[in-house]
Amino acid sequence: MKMLLEMKVKGLTLDPVTSTPIVILKDVDGKTALPIWIGLMEASAIAMELEKVQLSRPMTHDLIRNILGTLHIRLSKIVVSDLRDNTFYASIYLDLGDGKEQVIDSRPSDAIALALRTSSPIFVDQVVIEKSRKTDTPLRSSEGETAEERKKRLEELLEKLSPEDFGKYKM
Repeated sequence: MKMLLEMKVKGLTLDPVTSTPIVILKDVDGKTALPIWIGLMEASAIAMELEKVQLSRPMTHDLIRNILGTLHIRLSKIVVSDLRDNTFYASIYLDLGDGKEQVIDSRPSDAIALALRTSSPIFVDQVVIEKSRKTDTPLRSSEGETAEERKKRLEELLEKLSPEDFGKYKM
């Protein structure tokens, strides 16, 4: 049985090494954070919803929300369900009514953008949290690296950063 952890979007930032956008999810108790590297367009869609920016015409995630509403289909939740080969996977759970449910495969960034627009809960499978801890990023220790070496490497990385590297959305 899957162990799901409810999370909220804490914010957006940029990877200091690759300048790739990262959406930060944090559990409702504030104990666990999950960074997910996403595309620029998806980061923009998430940022626009976080800031409640209203455009004159619907963007893709707004259009999907409008289609679901018109068809009386409720987005009941999204689940970040797996992490394989440094790629996150998610599912969108649709309540079709009369006890019927449809599960749609999605990129986490699109699922998150849609969940924000529909005020739907965001869940992460505990297995994803565990796998993400083992993923190699510049912020994680390298095998055989001493605490002093890690500290020095992180200090060098942080010295190269400017406040603009993190954008408007900080943790």
